[in-house]
Amino acid sequence: MPALAGIVLAGGAARRLSGVDKPMLEVGGLPLLHRAVGALAAASPVVVVGPRRPGLPAVRWTREEPPGGGPLAALAAGLAVLPETEETELVAVLAGDLAAITASTVDRLMAAVGDGSGGAVLVDGEGRRQWLIGVWRAAGLRAVLPARPENASLRGVLGALDIVGVPEKPGESADVDTPEDLRATRAG
Repeated sequence: MPALAGIVLAGGAARRLSGVDKPMLEVGGLPLLHRAVGALAAASPVVVVGPRRPGLPAVRWTREEPPGGGPLAALAAGLAVLPETEETELVAVLAGDLAAITASTVDRLMAAVGDGSGGAVLVDGEGRRQWLIGVWRAAGLRAVLPARPENASLRGVLGALDIVGVPEKPGESADVDTPEDLRATRAG
């Protein structure tokens, strides 16, 4: 199996949740950010892009400059921390607000990355690609990143790569964007 690194995007303003620290919201007794980092158990290193938070001593922390530049800018900041070596062939990229992400999800995505593909993303039950639940070839990510990633479209940039879709298991792509999402994930 190729070597895997991990990047968790854990910034953002959480405007629909009144600005709370969304990645630290608990679902099932565990902060969402800890769930995402735990799903990357097979990855080394793991980089979290966002404000430093307690309880995750084994991760590397970084921020996009300026903060708030969007997910593509955060991805670029995370990639900049990873070594550009053959040992870092694949990179798992996860949002920090995923309520049902597991190491099994990442394993399935990793297994789906074919020789000719740029990466694999989870596809939800409605057929939508979940751009922040994926495993990518590091070289491919670096090749498509624009010189100025701030406020650029993540989907537009990553969509240029040859992508394998991996159907989700029921609820696997659940994230927390609104108070309703939080209630639903806590009830489920």
